[in-house]
Parts: sequence; C-alpha cells; structure tokens
Amino acid sequence: MIKLLVGLGNPGPEYEATRHNAGFWWVDAAAKQLGGRLSADRACFGLVGRVNRPAGPVWLLQPQTYMNLSGKSVAALARFFKIAPQEILVVHDELDLLPGQLKLKEGGGHAGHNGLRDIHAQLGSADYWRLRLGIGHPGVRTEVADYVLRKPPASEREAIERSIEESLKHLDLMLDGAMQQAVMKLHAKPERPKPPRPATPPTQGDAT
Repeated sequence: MIKLLVGLGNPGPEYEATRHNAGFWWVDAAAKQLGGRLSADRACFGLVGRVNRPAGPVWLLQPQTYMNLSGKSVAALARFFKIAPQEILVVHDELDLLPGQLKLKEGGGHAGHNGLRDIHAQLGSADYWRLRLGIGHPGVRTEVADYVLRKPPASEREAIERSIEESLKHLDLMLDGAMQQAVMKLHAKPERPKPPRPATPPTQGDAT
C-alpha cells in the first residue's frame, strides 16, 4: 500500500515549467484528483498535503529543498509518520524514456538522478517505488544539466501531460497496494489496429 506520494522538482517560478519539474506536475494533478491541497510544512521542508481514505491517510509531498537535497524532505516526513520505503512512490523525470512514455518500478539504482541519489542516502534504502515520466534525452551527456532545466516545447509538454493523465487512471490501484496490477496496466501496449479486409471483387457476369 502506498502512503506517501512524492513528486520531485525545484522550487520557484523560474523552474516551474522545466522538464526537471515533471514530478511536481504529477503531484499537482494527483492532489486535484484526490481532493487534497498542498501547503508549506517547515518540519518536512516541502509542500505537504493529506488525503483521508478508508484504509488510512495518504500524504502528498513536493520537496522545496532543490533537487539534490530531495531526500531531506522525504525522509523527514517518512520518519515522522513511520512510513516504510516500500510505502513510498516517488515520481520523477526520466531521460531514458521519450516524452509520453512512463514506467513504474520498485527499487533499483538512481541512474545519476540527483533527487533519487539523495533519497537513497537519506532513507538508507533504494526499496521505494518510482514512477518514471519520460522527458527524452538531448543526445549528448554534457548537455543534460541544461536540458532538464529548460522548458520542453509544447508538443513534448502535451505528451508528458498525457502520460500523467494516463497514470492517474490507475492511482487507486497503487494506493491500494495492487502494484503489480498497476504495472501491467501502465506498461500495456495499445492493441495494433487490424489491417483492413481486402475488398471482395465484384461478381463477373457470364455472357454465354
């Protein structure tokens, strides 16, 4: 069961629409869907919301520490409310997926993502869930830092927004702990359209 939804990003209006803030976009949409509101919480170094569900409260968090110190905020909230790593879903931008693609997984490395790197360190565990929102790759490693801190073109932003919308269709599954079912739903490929049937040739008349 997921008890804490974390979206990664950077605080401030100058970063609001940049690729690195895709996790913030997701939590904003999730809060709207769940009927929650985020407000500043100094003890957790972030914007925090709480939604009450039949199985218990669900927390939403946007760390306001800047990306490379995200774990400070996540760990503060998780420890105070006694939330285990396996009960945390971290949503973040992913260079290795194209805009519009997404992937849900548990555990694994941080792949150089500074937000995940700090969460690993602060939680002392990599065993939390991640929802990776594709933002694409600039093609050159040295350009990554500038790329993630730039606004995507409208077509890419729309693709990312569609992936967020698609993932939220299965939010209840994740919150209820049906993670493998959610993985199957999110990773399912759309059915390929069937080729049109060849037209039946008209019946030829017989002149004899």
